[in-house]
Amino acid sequence: MDKIKVGIIGSRFAADFHCDAYSRNENVEIAAVAAPDNLEEISRKWNIADTYEDYREMLNRKDIDLVSACVPNFLHHEIVVAAANAGKHVVCEKPMATTVEHARDMIDVCKKNSTRLFYAEDWCFSPALNRVDKLIEEGGIGKILYVKAKEVHNGSHSPFAKNKESCGGGCFIHLGVHPVGYILYLLGKGKNPVVEVTGKMTGGGELNFVHKDNGGEDFGMGMMRFGNGEFAFVEGNYITVGGMDDRVEIYGTEGVLKVDITLGSPIDCYSRPGISYSIEKTDHNLGWTKPAVDEFYNLGYVQELEYFVNCVRNNEEPFYGVDGQAGLACLEIIKAFYESNEKGVTVRGSWL
Repeated sequence: MDKIKVGIIGSRFAADFHCDAYSRNENVEIAAVAAPDNLEEISRKWNIADTYEDYREMLNRKDIDLVSACVPNFLHHEIVVAAANAGKHVVCEKPMATTVEHARDMIDVCKKNSTRLFYAEDWCFSPALNRVDKLIEEGGIGKILYVKAKEVHNGSHSPFAKNKESCGGGCFIHLGVHPVGYILYLLGKGKNPVVEVTGKMTGGGELNFVHKDNGGEDFGMGMMRFGNGEFAFVEGNYITVGGMDDRVEIYGTEGVLKVDITLGSPIDCYSRPGISYSIEKTDHNLGWTKPAVDEFYNLGYVQELEYFVNCVRNNEEPFYGVDGQAGLACLEIIKAFYESNEKGVTVRGSWL
C-alpha cells in the first residue's frame, strides 16, 4: 500500500509532536499543514511542502487520507465534522470536545461518513504503562482494587486553555482527562461502567489557589467507583511547580505497581549554568534536573500515531480507550465531576 498522506491542522505544541511522531513512520508522508499562523516555522522544521491558512482548502484535497486535529479544544468539533464530511479519517487531541453534545455529534458524523475517529489518549501507548498491562495480565498483583492517577503541572500559557468556554472547563478537563481516560481503558474496557463520581475543585478566577486569571479551576480531584467495585482517584492541577508530573499507582490483592511517567528519567544532571531542556513545563533547568530521554516516545505519542496509521492502512477499528466512544465517556464523566463539585453531592450514573 502507498504511504498514508497526513494533513496537520494546527501549528503549535500539539502539531509539533504529531509531526515528530509521523516523521518517524516510513509509511507516512506529512503532505500539508493548515493554520492561521506559524506556518513557515512548522513547515520548514518538518519539511512539509504545502501550507494552507484555511484548513478547509486542505480538506478539499483528494490525496489526504488522515487528518490530525491539533487545535484548541473548542475547535475540535468543527474540524472533526469538516474532516469527516470531506471523507477523511481524523485524529482528535484530548479532550474530544468541550461539550458532551459536540462529542456525540462527532461520533455520529464520522459514522455517517464511514470515517474513523481516533481519540488521542497517549497514556494507552506509554511504554511504561504497556509494561504495566503485561504485569497485570500475568497476575502479578492479583485483582485490582484501587487505582490512583494524576497529571499536574504549573499551568498552561495558552489563552484558550485559560478561558473556561474555549477550554470546556479548567485544569480538570485539560489535564485530568488523561488519568480518567487511562483508568477507563484499564478498568472499564467498555464493559465495566463508572457508576459514581465525587469531585472537589477550586472555583475559577479569584477562587483559584494560584491562577486568578484562569476562568476555570486550577485544582481538581475526584473519586470514581466502577460497577465491579473498584475505586479510582484522579487529579489534575495547575498548582504543581517543577515540571509536568504524571503518575499512576495500582493496588491489587497480591501486589502494587507504581509508575512515574514523566519524572522517571534514568539521567540525573546537576548544572550551574543550566541546560536547555529537561522536561515539559519545568520552571527552570538549573541545578539538579531529570532530563527526559525521548519524551514524545515515552509519553506514547509515537506509538499512538503509528497505531492510528496502521488502522487506516489495514481498515481496522481502534480499540476501546482510543476510539470516539472512550473520548465521549471521558467527557461524560468529567461533566459529572463538575456537577458533583457544584452541588456538593456524589453523582450516580452508568458511563462507558
